[in-house]
Amino acid sequence: QVQLVESGGGLVQAGGSLRLSCAQSGRTFSRYAMGWFRQAPGKEREFVAAISWSDGNTYYADSVKGRFTTSRDNAKNTVYLQMNSLKPEDTAVYYCARGKFMVVTGTSEREYDYWGQGTQVTVSS
Repeated sequence: QVQLVESGGGLVQAGGSLRLSCAQSGRTFSRYAMGWFRQAPGKEREFVAAISWSDGNTYYADSVKGRFTTSRDNAKNTVYLQMNSLKPEDTAVYYCARGKFMVVTGTSEREYDYWGQGTQVTVSS
C-alpha cells in the first residue's frame, strides 16, 4: 500500500516562502512522476506542479511559474515544493500525488493514482 504524507504547510505573510514535503512509504517511490495540486475554498482542485522520474523534467501551472519549484530526492522517497513570493491567492490545501507512469503525462487528476491527505497553506495580505 502506498502512503503519501505532506508536511510544511502553515501561515505566512504575502511575499514569504514555504517548503512543502511529501514523503512516500510503501512501494518504491522513485520510478513514478509526482505532482502537486491545490484546492482553495469553494474552488475545484487544480494542478500546481509535477516532476518526472525518468528525466527530472518539471512542469508548472502558469499561476506559479517562476515562484514555485518542485524537486525530488529519490534516496529519501520525498518530493518537495518550494514556494516563494507567496500571494494571498495561493491560499489552499496542497496535495501531493503519485503519477501512473515515470514521466508526467498530464495535469489532470486522472493521471495520478495515489494522493496525500493535504496540508493547509494560508497566505495573509
